[in-house]
Amino acid sequence: MIDLGRAVVLGSRTGGTRDSAPGDWADELLGHLRPAARDIGAVTAWLAGTIEAEVSLQDAAGTLLAGPRLITDGPVTDVATGRIASAAVHTPSRHVRLAGLGHPVTKGVLAVASRRSFDRRATDIVDRTVWVLELLLRERETISAVRRLDRATDDLRLAILQLLMVGDTIAARRVAAGLWPGLFDTDSARVYVLEGHATRRDDLAEDCQEAADGHALIVRCPAVDEHLIVVAPIERGHDVAGPQLCSVVGGHPGTFIGGSVRQDLAQTATAYGQAVSALAVARFHPDRAAVYAERTHPERLMDPSALRGWADRLLSPLDDLPHHTRAELLATTRLGFSFTAVKTAIILGVSRNTVRARMERVEGLLAADFSDLSTRAAVQLALNTQAAVPDGPRPPAAPPAGLTQLLRTRPLLAWADSLLGRLDADTRDLRRTVRAWIAAGGNAERTAQALGIHAQTVRDHVRGAEPVLERELLAGGSDLYEVVLAHLALGDIEEPALGRAKRDHPDSTVHK
Repeated sequence: MIDLGRAVVLGSRTGGTRDSAPGDWADELLGHLRPAARDIGAVTAWLAGTIEAEVSLQDAAGTLLAGPRLITDGPVTDVATGRIASAAVHTPSRHVRLAGLGHPVTKGVLAVASRRSFDRRATDIVDRTVWVLELLLRERETISAVRRLDRATDDLRLAILQLLMVGDTIAARRVAAGLWPGLFDTDSARVYVLEGHATRRDDLAEDCQEAADGHALIVRCPAVDEHLIVVAPIERGHDVAGPQLCSVVGGHPGTFIGGSVRQDLAQTATAYGQAVSALAVARFHPDRAAVYAERTHPERLMDPSALRGWADRLLSPLDDLPHHTRAELLATTRLGFSFTAVKTAIILGVSRNTVRARMERVEGLLAADFSDLSTRAAVQLALNTQAAVPDGPRPPAAPPAGLTQLLRTRPLLAWADSLLGRLDADTRDLRRTVRAWIAAGGNAERTAQALGIHAQTVRDHVRGAEPVLERELLAGGSDLYEVVLAHLALGDIEEPALGRAKRDHPDSTVHK
């Protein structure tokens, strides 16, 4: 830091640039504009060494960008605020020049302190250096603005995905219309999940954006650093983006893609679960791509009228809630049944405590125990049934049916016996382990105590049953709940206890 002493203010930059011919220093200075050499600190260091002076650079707010702080008040304030373009400060031992970068809209202040007065050569070098620094600062501002825009666009993409995940297609279309008009002017879509190296996800996302050419919503998964989530609308009956995404995966070694079947746009959460399930298959597929296999789902073997009536009755304790509250609770519960509370929270953009609070509220309204897998399977069945036709007409009146009546039909029994019968051939008695594991709420330790085996053996057995059943069990989600329903249909596990709202529940209308 120097003593200001006597200050001489110069209204504009001076220097004999017309009269002095630059030497080798001009080529060296211009060399700092090469793409690989653009560094503000390197330029100020070069200036300090070239004219044997101390050099510092600060932004308009006074934050140091390079070098030591040389002046803190006086003319530096006038230069920083744009009142003057440059100034000179003289002391018995130092000569200091101040130059504003980007005048009149100041981007920074360059301070150069020398023991000798500034001759024509030094003045010329300083002036040319100011010009180079202005270019570098302008470039840095542009890059920063582009990054801010990219972050804002990413946040917007995530917000649209979160709206789709909770079935709010109207709001999703409204938000998307500003940047991607017409993207969701459709009622159906496929969801893809791409998996690759986390460090190369940005490159993968950029290639996907280019390949999709505006025909898909591409989101960096907020919960899994290796994943990209793609919502590809079906346009005029065609999935325009899907084949292009598969070609991108082919050009990225170590990358995989799983895709859903065609789903209503309001069923994005269901499609996402299918894509994740297909991704697990893609990891073992030669072309590293897989589409969710349409298979016989248990609900398709049930009487649709009886199933809808049962689902409506089971979820009726939520009917008195405001529409948006009910939709929020149901969407969160559906995701919470398929993913952890942490991942559900990240996907929805809320806290995990909010996720737990919403699910506990539903749990209380239904007088249910969500720690029980059979209960979760039954409630998930009801949620999916209502979500499939949320605004459709109610089915004709049918005799009330319970879950047991829905499941104990000849088609369901045949399906369940065929599915679980695949496990009978394994000498490890995988069927017994899976049945006990489900009854224990998916807890390996409790299962091990019940069967008298090691907990790791339980996990190995459950993992071994997955390829046989062609369903993921340890990851939870729809695959697991189908296997639970198969056990319920055959009577291998107890039917869940599901009742009406608790009389003392704050949302209950029983005592109002």
